[in-house]
Amino acid sequence: MYPNDGFRELGREECLRLLATAPVGRVVHTRNALPAVLPVNFCLDEDGAVLLCTSAASDLARAVDRSVVAFEADEVDTDRNAGWSVVVTGRATVVTEPAERERLSRVGPRSWAPSPEEVFVRIRPELVSGRELVGGRTLYGVDLAP
Repeated sequence: MYPNDGFRELGREECLRLLATAPVGRVVHTRNALPAVLPVNFCLDEDGAVLLCTSAASDLARAVDRSVVAFEADEVDTDRNAGWSVVVTGRATVVTEPAERERLSRVGPRSWAPSPEEVFVRIRPELVSGRELVGGRTLYGVDLAP
């Protein structure tokens, strides 16, 4: 963190705690050699892995399986010029083990668009980073809050 830039770097545990409070995140992956971003609902597993639920036939499931992806979630308070952002980077895999699929069907997220054949996607958190905008302060020490 640079002094007086208004941002505070967040540690891994704080990042995961904040991430667990967000209802929606964005998964960043590659589609046709270009970056693609999709909003998704999610939850965190016991080990801090990000879990998604989607149709087995979805472009997302095919695009991310066994690929390195980024996952971002945030919270913004525009009235206070404050908020936080967390990014998880890691390998995404479609869960195929039957017992694990059964467990996730009980504790995992529900798809926004249910389909007859749903799969869970797990993103293992290899890199976790985050920062918090503290009270709308800028690099120049100017208070942005009204």
